[in-house]
Amino acid sequence: MFKKILLVLLVVALLGSGYLWLNKDSFLSEFNQERAEEAQRFRNEGLEYGRSHDQQACLDKALEEFDTQCSGFSCTVRYGKFLNACLETAAQKAGFCDGVPPYREEKTEEDKSWARESCWARDVRGEGCRLLMRQQQFFCQNPDSDAATGSASATGQP
Repeated sequence: MFKKILLVLLVVALLGSGYLWLNKDSFLSEFNQERAEEAQRFRNEGLEYGRSHDQQACLDKALEEFDTQCSGFSCTVRYGKFLNACLETAAQKAGFCDGVPPYREEKTEEDKSWARESCWARDVRGEGCRLLMRQQQFFCQNPDSDAATGSASATGQP
């Protein structure tokens, strides 16, 4: 009896796997489309929020929403999109980049320590917080960024 049940489960698993394999392009296409739409939605929300807030408010909002709404990699990506877009249109905030270590591709112990301590100080859980803090590092140190240099287009000022 046990062998029959096991055989039935194996057949069902094989049929299910075959169905998924045959339709993988459709599933993947739908999945990618949903992620792209979600990313665009979070970007639009960030742009809108930034038009009426300053840089610090953008960071605070992204970290608060990340901490209370979700967790995991996809959540980090969503709020990273929000934060980057928000910083593009936000008003400059004096001191926003004070104490932020320079951005480097390869994180140093100083970078890791700064991000970890920044997250702990805000009582924000999860690795995603550290990645969002890296966005602040990048923003503050990227010389090509209109927002980082404080140009009128980045701050939303005419």
